[in-house]
This record gives sequence, structure tokens and C-alpha cells, in this order.
Amino acid sequence: MERQLWKKVLKCYDYPLVTAVVMLSLFGLIMVYSSSMVTAVIRFEVPSDYFYERQKRWLIAALLAFAVMAVIPYKVWRKERWVKLVFVASPLMLVAVALLGHTANNATSWFRVGALSVQPAELAKLGLILYLAAAFANKQKRLAEPVKSNLFPIYYTLFICFLIAIQPDFGTAAIVFFIAMCIIVSSGLRLILLLKQLLFFTLIGAVLSPFWFPAVGENIFSDERMSRLYSYLDPFQYASSDGYQLVNSYLAIGLGGLKGLGLGKGVQKYGYLPESHTDFIMAVIAEELGLFGVMFTLGLLSFIVLRGLWIARRSADAFGSLLAIGISVMIGFQTFINVGGVTGLIPITGVPLPLVSYGGTSLVLMMASLGLLVNISMFTKYEQRYKKGEKLAAGGQKKGLTF
Repeated sequence: MERQLWKKVLKCYDYPLVTAVVMLSLFGLIMVYSSSMVTAVIRFEVPSDYFYERQKRWLIAALLAFAVMAVIPYKVWRKERWVKLVFVASPLMLVAVALLGHTANNATSWFRVGALSVQPAELAKLGLILYLAAAFANKQKRLAEPVKSNLFPIYYTLFICFLIAIQPDFGTAAIVFFIAMCIIVSSGLRLILLLKQLLFFTLIGAVLSPFWFPAVGENIFSDERMSRLYSYLDPFQYASSDGYQLVNSYLAIGLGGLKGLGLGKGVQKYGYLPESHTDFIMAVIAEELGLFGVMFTLGLLSFIVLRGLWIARRSADAFGSLLAIGISVMIGFQTFINVGGVTGLIPITGVPLPLVSYGGTSLVLMMASLGLLVNISMFTKYEQRYKKGEKLAAGGQKKGLTF
């Protein structure tokens, strides 16, 4: 009996989604090696495969996290003890990193233990998705049902965004806020309530601005951040300073053309793109693999996002739907922020490209999230394919019917 059950379960897994995730993560590993082999030697004075080997170890851990989350029933995370743990742990981690964290690039965003670095904001991102999905799902059975009042999750979201912003990490804070707003709007919460709360906090902020703005405003409008804005508006005027990386990103994209210069043959990673293996890995893809490489990368990311939204639409469970929406929006919006910065569409924020850029915490958390998405898809398909048939068969037996 158990063997038949496992056969049914295995048939219901979303193998196109699994294939896309594995392909993109392996492609990212290849591009991390190609984009970092020169930077490792020249800038960091380590072996050329240093970042590749570290990313390979992180990818193994990420694939394990993906497999575990794909097997564990997603409804487990709706249980009260897990929701309470996430609710308390997320702000505690963010407060702890603000007080005890490692500072890099003018942001205190990391816990560092030896060679291991962990970014709590990435953990808080998935934690907030789980908490919001559980909080709103407990108010309804299906997304079509309106949620008349559940404002506390909005206050919690703003608090989490505030803790991330003071690191300061405005890019991640913006992503977290956008994800949360998409989940809240999708939950069925009446928009008039949401608008009233946003207006209320805006007015409170304006009234209290003489007290908080002198300290916070100095950080937000610091010389470094203003120079980023100026270099975004006219990068060629600041080509020797803050516009340096964006100008060289343009050159990489232009040199790549349609087919690219060839894998490993890019020029801009020779010190011209300091963050070639992290924030600007898409520029290296464009230079070495051309438009075809860019379309391959964005095509897989788009497939994952659209597949996730399709899974959310098919799920009859509000918790599963909201989780799928949150995960899909996280990947889609983070991709937009990264590619927008590389192409000069928006200011550079330092956000990595999902599954492709170098970075351990981001990769593991992204793969764990996608494993959760695969599990939602599997359970949705299983319930639609087998459970309805089992119920019909049971009902027919009670009535003396045969099939």
C-alpha cells in the first residue's frame, strides 16, 4: 500500500519546474567560475577556483535543502509552533546582526564565523512569507473570501522592513516590502483598510519627522548614496568614480552582441567589473554568451515565476496559494532589481541574481523556497488527481454503485 502511495506521489511532482531550477543553479555555478577566476587572483589573491569551490559546496547544501523542502508536506509550516518560531526568530536575528554583525560595503548585514557568512535578512525574507501566508490563511479557507480586518501582519511587516533598512540595506527592505504587499493584497484584505493604514503611518512619519529625520535622513541621503543616484542619472559623467561599474556593464553588454565572445573569454571581468561574480554576473553572461545567454537565463527565471503563479492559482488551499505567490514574487522582483541595476534601468542596489550570483545564504534560502513551491505543486496535483477519485469511489461504494 505504501509503495503504491509513493508511486502516486512521485507521479505528481512538477518535473518541469524541478528541471528548470536544477538547470539554472548549475548554469549559475559555471558562470560564477567564469566570472570570478580573474577577480579571485587579481583582487583577492586567492586561487582562480576559490569562489567556484565555495559556491559548489553551497550548491550541494542548497540542493539538499531543496530536496528536504520538496518532501516535507508544506502544511506542516502552518502549525502554530512553527509560525510562532518564525514570528519571534526573524526580528531577533535582525536586531542581533545590527548589534553584533560584520560590516562590509558600509552595511552591517552579516554574521561571520570563520570563513562562513550568513545574512539574516535572507532568512527573514522567507520567514515573513511563511508568517503572512499562515496569518491570512487562518482567516479564510479560499482566497475568494474577503478578509475584513487583520492589520497586525501589516505592522509586523513594517517592523521587519525597518530592521533591514537600518543595517542599512534598502534594496532588501524594498524587496521584502513589495513581497509582503503582494501577499497582503492577494489575501483578500480590503484595500481600503490597507490604504488607510499606509496613510496613517505616512502622517505619523511626517509629524515625527523633526525627531527622526536628522539621524535617519543623514544615512539615507549620505554622500555615498547620493553619488550612486547621480551616477545612475549620468554614469558617463562619473565614469572614473561611482559610474565606473555601470559604464563597464554597458560595455560588456555591447561587446557580447548576439552570440557573445565565448565562455571564459570576457574582458570586463579583468578588474573592470569589481562585482562580476555577484551583482553584475548578468553583464558577464551578456558579454560571454551574448543575447542568447541572457535570454536563456531570463527565460528559465520567467518560467519559474510564471509556474509559481500558476501553482498558486490551481491550489485550493489559501495557505499554499499565498506561499506560492510570495515565493514567485520574491524571485521575480529580485530578478527585476538585479537586471534593472545592471542595465541602468534603476539605481544599483547590490541585490544578487537568484540562483545565478555568487552567495551562499541567498542560494540556500532560494532553493529551500523553491523546494517548498515544488511541494505545493505536488500536493495540489495529488489532491486533484487522486483524492477526488478516492472520495467518489468511497461515495459510490456506500450507495452500492460500481465504476
